[in-house]
Amino acid sequence: MTAPLTPPPHQPPHNDHGGNHGSHGGDDPWRTPGPASGGQPPAAPQDGPGLGTELREAAVVTVGVALCGLLLGALWLWLAPRVPLISDATAVYLKDTEGEQAIGIDGTFTLLGLALGVVTAVAVFLWRRRGGVPLVVALAVGGLLGGVLAWRFGVWLGPMQDVAAHAKQVGKGVVFDAPMELKAKGALLAWPLAAMIVHLALTGLFGPRDPDPHAGYYGPRPAEGPAADPGTGPTA
Repeated sequence: MTAPLTPPPHQPPHNDHGGNHGSHGGDDPWRTPGPASGGQPPAAPQDGPGLGTELREAAVVTVGVALCGLLLGALWLWLAPRVPLISDATAVYLKDTEGEQAIGIDGTFTLLGLALGVVTAVAVFLWRRRGGVPLVVALAVGGLLGGVLAWRFGVWLGPMQDVAAHAKQVGKGVVFDAPMELKAKGALLAWPLAAMIVHLALTGLFGPRDPDPHAGYYGPRPAEGPAADPGTGPTA
């Protein structure tokens, strides 16, 4: 008669943490990607150019957008209607008292400002797709400065500002154009508002997405022991 073959009491039960796991390939559901991190989720990658670079880019955008105001001023002078005046050698009068040319001047400036806002927002987004608060602020500030520059540039390029001197110059009964004037100062906000809205919309729809720092993390690996290993147990 022989005793049953059982492991000696001093011998630890067999546990195949190293060998058997190799046969399963990479199908361990509790394995976290990358190097072991002690049960903590992998750290999110640090990206972005830095605050200094973003501020420099914002300064470039502000100056570039503001200089586009020269184009807006020239287009405004070219496309806006004229207000006809006439003089009788004693006073200057509106030739068409029921005309709406003054409203058309403000409306033309507003529409051109909206168009420039869309164009500059698309251009800045194509240049820097990641967006950011400094770029949005630069678009707003540059658009406001560009609107003011366009207004003053259009007035400077337009007809003479001294109406009395202009009437004297052209003579009695001769129709001449009134100076360019922007009566609705709220039109100056059309450019910056359009630029901010369009840029934020483009960034939200087509901008790059930040990676999820918790992607692929399943939590800490459960403790393993003799009861959790199906390959161990008493042998006959």
